[in-house]
Amino acid sequence: MIDIVIISDRDSLNSFDGRSQEVPADTITMELDLSELALPRWSDQEKSNLDGPYIVILYNDDYHDMDEVATQLQKATGYDIQRCIAIMLEAHASSRAIAYSGSEQECERCATILRQIRLQVETDRA
Repeated sequence: MIDIVIISDRDSLNSFDGRSQEVPADTITMELDLSELALPRWSDQEKSNLDGPYIVILYNDDYHDMDEVATQLQKATGYDIQRCIAIMLEAHASSRAIAYSGSEQECERCATILRQIRLQVETDRA
């Protein structure tokens, strides 16, 4: 166990060394059990999952019409047209939308198809 002393004013701090002198009345002492503060160990399997899921972010642009973007989204993701329209409208309303999520290779493939018509996209870790 470790004693922690919190001192509220500078004068008490200068006169208190924490060992032989009396603790000032305006201090708080706490005892910590350091076993509760131990960090968990990562297994090898958890380390291998650090490359985890990726996402494709579609940014809004003013150069493509909405039908063209929705059709290209459908081609890139394989989603039904209603879902592609929802993604396109989210990007239009909030300047960006998550168009796709999956492995790094799947996301790069999706982003490449979206870039074929010069849509602004980015892949990133989820």
